[in-house]
Amino acid sequence: MNATERLYYQDSHLTNFKAHVTALVSDEQERPAITLDRTAFYPTGGGQPSDTGTLGAARVVECINDEASGVLHVVEGDALRVGEEVVGSIDWPRRLDHIQQHTGQHILSQAFIELFGAETRGFRMMERVSEIDVALNDPTDERTERAVDLANRIIWEDRAIRIHHVTAEQAAAMPLRKEQKREGHTRVIEIEGFDMNACGGTHAHRTGEVGVIAVPRWERAKGLTRVEFVAGGRALNDYRQANRTAREVAALFSVGRDDSPASVSRLMEENKNLLRRMRVLEEIAARVEAEELINTSVQKQSDGSRIVTHIFDGRDAESLKRLALAVASHPQSIALLGSRDGDDARLVFARSPDATGDMGALMREACATLNGRGGGRPDLAQGGGRNIESLRIAIEAAARRLSEGERACAPA
Repeated sequence: MNATERLYYQDSHLTNFKAHVTALVSDEQERPAITLDRTAFYPTGGGQPSDTGTLGAARVVECINDEASGVLHVVEGDALRVGEEVVGSIDWPRRLDHIQQHTGQHILSQAFIELFGAETRGFRMMERVSEIDVALNDPTDERTERAVDLANRIIWEDRAIRIHHVTAEQAAAMPLRKEQKREGHTRVIEIEGFDMNACGGTHAHRTGEVGVIAVPRWERAKGLTRVEFVAGGRALNDYRQANRTAREVAALFSVGRDDSPASVSRLMEENKNLLRRMRVLEEIAARVEAEELINTSVQKQSDGSRIVTHIFDGRDAESLKRLALAVASHPQSIALLGSRDGDDARLVFARSPDATGDMGALMREACATLNGRGGGRPDLAQGGGRNIESLRIAIEAAARRLSEGERACAPA
């Protein structure tokens, strides 16, 4: 039996009330909590976080639904006594925010049903945004915008929102948006001429209190369409942040805010062209550098093949690979290259098609020396590790393995 009279069921705008402490308890995390004979504090549930506020001099940091005891008020600060009368005060800015988001969810969910027959399967109210999971199989920006436009029309018409306390039989006869399976008395939220749904959350008196609804983004998720939305004060904050970002971007290009997308697009195209030119130049530079390495850092084998070994400082994996492939483009050439890149040791081994040796096997052995991981094909392998002090040892061991393999294959 629910032991707490829930005042928010009748008036979501009630922020101050008097009540008596009925018990001193703990929640599942062993935090001190109290129960009251009546409360205006909304406990976490239905996708909506709990209220916060004060009870006398104690701070209420969370409220939790407990089937046996009613609402648990998790408190910090001055201790309260059983039987004591206390004055409760709800944090109104937080309550108003939750009213706007939850009422906004009812309106937006019904908009998706009215336009596309897409039911809401899930609702989450988070710190900055809220989400609904909608059974919309073919989402598009245009469809989402149509739902947002309808929702805002309902908001700006400032329609009345009524609360009905009905029996299960009465609820079954109502045109509820979602079938009600709960037994006993039910609380139904009606948005005049638009939506009717069973709900225990806090809601506006009229739709105009929601202010506005905006959808920053949507995505496909688990077979549904996840719609991220903001309402009321959150929508204003989202606009301010988006506008600030747009103005900062525009200032970088010395253009107006609305001209910045074209400037960004032009810069991206220029950047693509520069990257293409840079890759060509890097390939040319790698070929030149490969020639120098072959002339200066070579171990010649009796079969005419050449092993190029070298260790660089601060060379990334992609640049190292490009150089190794340039070396391997020469006949009978093998590249065993390493780099000290920050706290990591990097390796790239490569060979020309007419050279012998399994680069993948050599790489696995070298990476074991570096306490790292790596591997690859017989002609190309990459890897690395954190034991940077053993980088030279790993490369020299790979070169010896190649020389030993050559001697093993030589005729007796």
